[in-house]
Amino acid sequence: MTRRTILFVLNTETPDAQIAQAAEAAAQDGSHLICLALGQAPVLPMYAYGVPPYGGMNIPDNWSEKVTEAQDAQKDRVNAVEALLAKSNASGSVHSAICLATDVKHHVSRLARVSDEAFFAPNLRDTPNAMREAAAGVLFHSPVGLRLNGSVAQKADRVFVAWNSSEAAATAVHAALPYLTEASEVLIACFDPVMTPELDGQDPGVDVAQWLSRHGCTVTVSQFPSGGREIGVAIQAHAKEFGADLIVMGAYGHARMIQTVLGGTTRTMMEQTDLPLLLAH
Repeated sequence: MTRRTILFVLNTETPDAQIAQAAEAAAQDGSHLICLALGQAPVLPMYAYGVPPYGGMNIPDNWSEKVTEAQDAQKDRVNAVEALLAKSNASGSVHSAICLATDVKHHVSRLARVSDEAFFAPNLRDTPNAMREAAAGVLFHSPVGLRLNGSVAQKADRVFVAWNSSEAAATAVHAALPYLTEASEVLIACFDPVMTPELDGQDPGVDVAQWLSRHGCTVTVSQFPSGGREIGVAIQAHAKEFGADLIVMGAYGHARMIQTVLGGTTRTMMEQTDLPLLLAH
């Protein structure tokens, strides 16, 4: 992989060590790192008085001061991130967004559309709403894959592909192609496949394995019964048994106007922190 552009999503609480690690990895690989620093916008406190429609709204006198403080703190953090990039000699840029959690996806998607993939800082998990919306920005509003866990300098010798012939799974495999072609072994794993021509075919996983083999990948295909377990749990168990350095799978769900809805397997895989993961929709 040469000269890839990676969107690195962080927030104001992301430790310097995590940012420096991403910057140094980008510098080592010759990647361009776009850092998006997310800041929490102060919630506008309004107090109603009287009886509508004859009452009114009261905004605290110090509201503008709180906004200014948040902007100053965000500016200081952006300057610190820029200094870390410069220190590592990484090619990159820093973007800033102060917003409510519901607006995070718009800022993330805009930058993801001009990147090769997105990677989230580990501490983004500490703000679940913002992380969910950031994931929606990548998965539902951009054409790139989302990586979780591991590091920006991901090296995957053994890649585990959770395959089910869906559009989302195919999108994930395409997004992961740079990793798949460099891996020494790729396992196409089909869970509870439905062997009909309309669904998974008579030989589930063989078609994608043939396609990847023409790219020079060393591929094997396995079919696994879930055994009554939730599919996300089964994926983790078999990926660990395989010794996977990276799991590739489709993300299922959809983005609504008010909230993002992720499928159960997708949520299960996003919540785990043991195995590096690449998702695409």
